[in-house]
Amino acid sequence: MLRKTNIKDKLDRERTLRESSAHLLDEVRRILQENEAERKRISNTIADGTPQAANRFDFDLLETDKIYHIDHIRKICIDYRLRFLASSYFKGRIPPEAITKIRELERIHQTEVNGLKILAPSKLFKLEDKDDPLLFAPIGNDYFYLIHKWGNDLHPLRKWLMWPFKSIVNLTLVVALLSYLLTLMIPEGLFSRNNSSAEFWIIFLFMFKCMASVVIFYGFALGKNFSPAIWDSKYYNT
Repeated sequence: MLRKTNIKDKLDRERTLRESSAHLLDEVRRILQENEAERKRISNTIADGTPQAANRFDFDLLETDKIYHIDHIRKICIDYRLRFLASSYFKGRIPPEAITKIRELERIHQTEVNGLKILAPSKLFKLEDKDDPLLFAPIGNDYFYLIHKWGNDLHPLRKWLMWPFKSIVNLTLVVALLSYLLTLMIPEGLFSRNNSSAEFWIIFLFMFKCMASVVIFYGFALGKNFSPAIWDSKYYNT
């Protein structure tokens, strides 16, 4: 009832199995090598950051909630004192997830993504930090497509803390307010026995002058400028 064993058939089967296994291993090795080569190419693209007006995306495949106009980006940069620069100026670490998303985007749209830009705090373009970078690719007509966001969110009060740096008017108002509060803290009768409104405003003007001098000195010494002037500037001393 039992069939006899044909040794040649067993040998042929063993050879087929081993060849299939070797072919599978070669295929896996080839895929991994291609994957590594693609990831290295994308990393070089990010490091290069060559400007490009647009990428050849299939607009029907883009997610509309990830498309932003340059005006939207400019306003956020000014409000939160951020910069929007080519990826070549970014000195932080690009996470593997961002490279994976670029590969997936290239696969879906059958194109190579170039001209990448990053929105992040100024210091992230000089040294590593844990704030909130966003990676964009241009899609033409001043529109950009959000590829990946990583890191921690910005401080909830950052917009208000950066408000004085939006314009000279804002900064003057903040200096005047702080001067007024400091003037209120000075004990009555410290400089004169007779308290009067004239004395209060003289002290206020003195405080305002001192604080304004300090702000101007540090502003010029550190080469700082207001947010509308630096949001897309690649220079450190702006």
